[in-house]
Amino acid sequence: MKKFVSRFFSTIFYACLLISASANAVVEERTQLPLHPMPVHTTTTQNIVDALASRHYVPSRLDDNLSSRILDTYINDLDPSKSYFLKSDIDEFEKYRYELDEALKRGNLNPAFDIFNRYHVRVISRFEKVLAMLDEGIELFDFTKQEELLVNREEAPWATTEAELDELWRKRVKDAVLNLKLTDKEPEKIKELLVKRFTNRLSRSRQTNSEDVYQLYMNSFTKTYDPHTQYFSPRTSENFNINMSLSLEGIGAVLQLEDEYTKVVSLVPAGPADKAGVLKPNDKIIAVGQGEDGDMVDVIGWRLDEVVQLIRGRKDTVVKLDIIPAADDDGIHRTISIVRNKVELEEQSAKSEVIEIEQFGSVHKIGVIDIPTFYVDFKALQKGDRNFKSTTRDVKRLIQELQEEDIDGIVIDLRDNGGGSLQEAKMLTGLFIDRGPTVQIRSKSNRVDILNDRDLSVVYDGPLAVLVNRLSASASEIFAGAIQDYERGIIIGSQTFGKGTVQSLLPLNRGQLKLTQAKFYRISGESTQEKGIIPDILYPSSYDPESIGESTLEEPLPWDKITATNYRRKHLINHLVPELRSLHEERIADNPEFNYLKEAFAYRKARSEDDYVSLNKDERLQEKEEREAFWLALENKKREALGQDVLASLDDLDKEEEPTVASTEPAQVEGSTGGAIVPDSKEGEEPVPGSEMAGSGTLVPAVGEAEAEEENEETPDPYLVESGHILLDLISLEERTAAELKQSHGS
Repeated sequence: MKKFVSRFFSTIFYACLLISASANAVVEERTQLPLHPMPVHTTTTQNIVDALASRHYVPSRLDDNLSSRILDTYINDLDPSKSYFLKSDIDEFEKYRYELDEALKRGNLNPAFDIFNRYHVRVISRFEKVLAMLDEGIELFDFTKQEELLVNREEAPWATTEAELDELWRKRVKDAVLNLKLTDKEPEKIKELLVKRFTNRLSRSRQTNSEDVYQLYMNSFTKTYDPHTQYFSPRTSENFNINMSLSLEGIGAVLQLEDEYTKVVSLVPAGPADKAGVLKPNDKIIAVGQGEDGDMVDVIGWRLDEVVQLIRGRKDTVVKLDIIPAADDDGIHRTISIVRNKVELEEQSAKSEVIEIEQFGSVHKIGVIDIPTFYVDFKALQKGDRNFKSTTRDVKRLIQELQEEDIDGIVIDLRDNGGGSLQEAKMLTGLFIDRGPTVQIRSKSNRVDILNDRDLSVVYDGPLAVLVNRLSASASEIFAGAIQDYERGIIIGSQTFGKGTVQSLLPLNRGQLKLTQAKFYRISGESTQEKGIIPDILYPSSYDPESIGESTLEEPLPWDKITATNYRRKHLINHLVPELRSLHEERIADNPEFNYLKEAFAYRKARSEDDYVSLNKDERLQEKEEREAFWLALENKKREALGQDVLASLDDLDKEEEPTVASTEPAQVEGSTGGAIVPDSKEGEEPVPGSEMAGSGTLVPAVGEAEAEEENEETPDPYLVESGHILLDLISLEERTAAELKQSHGS
């Protein structure tokens, strides 16, 4: 997973594509080896070198040391699993170790293309060998033999001979055959599918062009500065601008290519895929079909832009996806259907609801405001439109509506919010404080600018909680950090992403450069970089912080601290946090939902540490049975605690979920401002030249279907419910403190 997240930022074109019908179809023609740089790449490279030297936040010399890192990064980006290059290739590339710096300054790309062309030859030769192996027949594989496949090859040595790689790929193909055998496919079908799969991979490898190589190399170069500095080729820039248009048709999924698979990075909240509930982050898409009756096209090994093209389509049409769910450890795949639809900005705003919490012998109303991103309609704002769309304006209206319902407190839900407008994060904070600083920004020159809320009015001064998770990033961290520093509210959830940098887009003679130019700091002086925000009360997380987050990326900027600003705390609640934690822990000790998540996370984390997979059929069947038994027992444990009927098998659970899939209606809208950080961590809106943004994120839909809303009423979010309990605890403790203070003054 760490490798996946780090590569996410080096291939932004692939990572940030939201499925859209408005992009042009990708038509690639077969190219012949060797590939060569385009003449225009020379000037573009020199422009990138100059921009990094003069405008990047961290001064770095393009010298022999950086040259060495660029070489290692480039080789790792090409062959991270050490499956194609031989040690002799790597030894030969050593001649470039201290030459890439001078070559880049001159715009000389020959070393990069020489390395890639060797890689290209190795890849094509390897797929041809695999196809020859399959042609001999899969019956040659002996699944009674005790063999293992090393799946985590990060620390594996480079193969010294072709025979070593032949053995590695024999085991890989054997593993692929065994996976399909465990799904009860006939041998003929298995062979047919794998031949088709590797034929596609061979074909797509031959379609690689010079622009692909250039972008990969440039991002291996820019990655050595920080994970968020990236080169956008003309095609990448075009797709980026399409995403900025906020009028897309598709399923609302952000995709990433990882180890020949198309992997789901994240879903647009309230988009078609999110509403359907059948596609999840980290699911792998292995085949795509058009319409309910269309043939499935195997897409393993395809270029991601081509997979995207298959998934894109007109609204109200159906796309079928054959996926390997991330939640299934046995590799069993299933077919899902999603109705494509359109997303408009109007559907991407914050939304609110009121949940009822029973505590202290009575029912209390808690207002919840879900903020998917920090958005603002820049064009309308610049035109002087007083009714321009923005997060702060919408939240202000929602607060007023909630207050009319006589709520006891408000929870601001920032889960999965990857950021957006810095200005909106500042202004949103101003709704909850009378005035004061909200965030500090340090530039390359070490100049620190302090953004202040100067509005003396307070829209809401009542009990407040902010709910975050590992995918809350950038602007979300600025807001949550300010609320925490002011002690204005209680922060609940899991450690946030830790993206504390700001980028701007710089136009080049060909494409664009996304460049890190500043760093954010809380009003307390602490950076949000790497560490993110640590909640006052921690929830169990679905995301492993060792796999997802800024700290897992390659070459992240470090956490540091600057001088705190002058600010006055709005409340004094920090002394109540230990008691709040105690009450929370006591309450969730027997909470079925929380216990389920804890055990599921521990199980998946333990399994993720397995470096080998058995190639023995009996052992694999036993492992599959053990996994299914674990998940069935865990599911039934939760169901029993909730008073629900237990299941005889996991198949019964699938049957229960079928109505949800079948009743999926066309989503309302879908849209994006250009990308996601991970898991998202999402990177929020990218700043256009002349503007500053808190980070990247996705402007996401907020209005759900009636069916979905009804279902949510029947099965409330356990995290929101517990957040409501914590908020009521806070209210009770503050009232007790006030009473004690009054009594002490009276005595």
